[in-house]
Amino acid sequence: MASVVVSIRIMPESPDTDMKTLQQDVEKVVMASGSLSVKSEVKPFAFGLNALTILFVIDEKQGDTEELEKQLQGIDGVQGVEVTDVRRTFG
Repeated sequence: MASVVVSIRIMPESPDTDMKTLQQDVEKVVMASGSLSVKSEVKPFAFGLNALTILFVIDEKQGDTEELEKQLQGIDGVQGVEVTDVRRTFG
C-alpha cells in the first residue's frame, strides 16, 4: 500500500502570532488526523512575516486533505492554509 507525503504552508494572522504555540497546536491536529509522521518548521515568508511549513505522511486510504485543512483553518492564530505539495510514495 502506498503512503502520501503532504506539505502544507500555514500563514499566521499577524507577525505577532506566537509561532511556537501555533506549531504545537498544528502538530496536535495533524497527528490526531492519523498522520504517520510529522515534521514542521517556521520559515521566513515576506516582510517580517513567518510561515509554518508542515510535512507529514498519511496512508493513501485516508483520501484527500480537505477535512484536515478545515480543522487547521479553525486553529486560533491561523490566517490561511495552503497545500503546497502532495506526493505518492511506495515502500
